[in-house]
Amino acid sequence: MNKTYTIFISFIVALGGFLLGFDSAVISGAIGGITVYFNMSDWELGFSVGCVIFGAMAGNIVAGPLSDKFGRKKVLIVTAVLFTVSATWSALATGYTEFVVARIIGGIGIGGAILIAPIYIAEVAPPKLRGSLVSLNQLNIVLGISVAYFSNYFLKDLEGESWRWMLGVEAIPAFIYLIALFTVPRSPRWLIQRLNLVEIAEKILIKIGGKEFALATIEEIQRGIAKKEEKGTISQLFSYKMRSIMLIAFGIAFFQQITGINAIFYYAPTIFEQAGGNTDSSFLQAIVVGITNLVFTLIAIRLIDRLGRKPLLIIGTSVMAIALSMATFAFSSASYSLKAENIQKVGNSEVKTAIVSLKGETYNSQKEFFNKLEPLLNKEQFHEFKRNEVKKFISINATLVLIAILLYVAAFAISLGPVMWALISEIFPANIKGVAISVVGFFNSLVSYSVTQFFPWELTNLGPTITFAIYAVMAILSLLFVIRFVIETKGKSLEEVEELLVNI
Repeated sequence: MNKTYTIFISFIVALGGFLLGFDSAVISGAIGGITVYFNMSDWELGFSVGCVIFGAMAGNIVAGPLSDKFGRKKVLIVTAVLFTVSATWSALATGYTEFVVARIIGGIGIGGAILIAPIYIAEVAPPKLRGSLVSLNQLNIVLGISVAYFSNYFLKDLEGESWRWMLGVEAIPAFIYLIALFTVPRSPRWLIQRLNLVEIAEKILIKIGGKEFALATIEEIQRGIAKKEEKGTISQLFSYKMRSIMLIAFGIAFFQQITGINAIFYYAPTIFEQAGGNTDSSFLQAIVVGITNLVFTLIAIRLIDRLGRKPLLIIGTSVMAIALSMATFAFSSASYSLKAENIQKVGNSEVKTAIVSLKGETYNSQKEFFNKLEPLLNKEQFHEFKRNEVKKFISINATLVLIAILLYVAAFAISLGPVMWALISEIFPANIKGVAISVVGFFNSLVSYSVTQFFPWELTNLGPTITFAIYAVMAILSLLFVIRFVIETKGKSLEEVEELLVNI
């Protein structure tokens, strides 16, 4: 088995994950700049961050069918072009609508890359390596997140509009990805299933795993083709015999996002500022989040084919629930003190004058503080205070918040992060995989968008305590779902997984 070659082509294809991760996290550093430049409300901010997911949903819908028709490799090349265009345009945007359109274009690239890269890798990888190699996509996602946090930190103090540099630098790895994709072969499974090019597929498979591996794989693929005369349809996807597969796929896609991971990645500096940190420390803490994500994703890659998918999910979702509960406790235990020096830091002079009467008072909850404050300010002033000024008065165990966030990210990185995509790439029958991945990916992106869109509103109107409590409840439900419904696919061929699930 040519393990080096297999890892090489898998890693190149998974570089789309790097761009996905970079694009997801880089906006966290640009939030302050774009909010001021485009004069955004909470809702506009949430949309400008989350609109990329609208693009991802479009990419989800078209990527699967297009990859079935034209091949996995060609679709991935298109995603690289989209990433390059989006990074350049969003950095140069001068209007809010223009900025949103540029972000959506990048989202289409995300939607394609996040679905097709795992499919390609699963189709070229031997069963014993498949989980680890598919997880390379997740590794590259978290590597991209980490690099984006570092990039933001070093670019944040540039004179002028530093947010433009933060967003524009993504064009460099996007172009490298575009060039590198021309060095990988087409998927051998696709070549046989779609074009019946057995000889070309055999040469690729021999290069991957040797003659014996190639012949065995071709036999499995042809046996699968013989069982399915027609291409799968959406109606078949929702048929009774697919019920077990769809339950697992939709359930795991839902819980991967509803537990709040993109809220953490997109708004990491904002969360740490809510815990009383200044701008520098918030950006540094975001870097630590990225490094934690990277380290534990590497651990997951080592364990996914040894320990298995389901055990990792059980461990990870359990720890996520604990970590989110810790964050909830930390914010619920916070107090708010109106010290003279903190009042002086308020930017709006009218607000500063209005709250001087509260000088010296301390409140044991955000709700109590806001109830006392609201009668003193008009509606606009009160909203602005909740959004930008409240962090100046909070007294909280910031270390506990940091530990909770890092523990949560670590748990996600060894479970729902990589395992979801490994499972999704494994459980669907070959004849329906393209359309199935698109439908499930669309749903995953829809949940992700809802989390991202509402997070700024939740922080302002519900407060961090209730926000994190909601995510904690979702993590508990995800644990129960995994225990009850998810099956183990470790060490099984794609055809064996299909037989196991369709016959349940």
